[in-house]
Amino acid sequence: MPRMARSYWLVKQEPEAYSWDDFVKEGETYWDGVRNYQARNNLRAMKKGDLVFFYHSVSDKEVVGVAKVTKEHYPDPTAKEGDWSVVDLAAAKPMKKPVSLAQIKAEKSLENIALIKQSRLSVMPITEPEFRRILELGETKVR
Repeated sequence: MPRMARSYWLVKQEPEAYSWDDFVKEGETYWDGVRNYQARNNLRAMKKGDLVFFYHSVSDKEVVGVAKVTKEHYPDPTAKEGDWSVVDLAAAKPMKKPVSLAQIKAEKSLENIALIKQSRLSVMPITEPEFRRILELGETKVR
């Protein structure tokens, strides 16, 4: 049975550890190293075809690209112990203009976004209107 609705997500990564440029060079990667239960559960909720913002945390603090989930969750091969998961992501499109955290905080329609409300969470859901507004701010179109 075909899936009707798409979900939207945001993943955070320090660009010094793994940047959008690194991701684009690889083309596809599994999203590993998540060791927070809520973030893990968010990974497990991702479905093939969902769209994911790639956010540079700590230094740049901006949405820099859009990825797509290409494989749903499976055990994290880097986990030495515990019940952790990864998903496969493919780089889809860079943001034409990166969208800064300051821009997001200044936008009334984004006041409830998880990026602000749960700022330490590394994998978070966002609503379709939030996703669309960030795309607009970044002058980026995706299908």
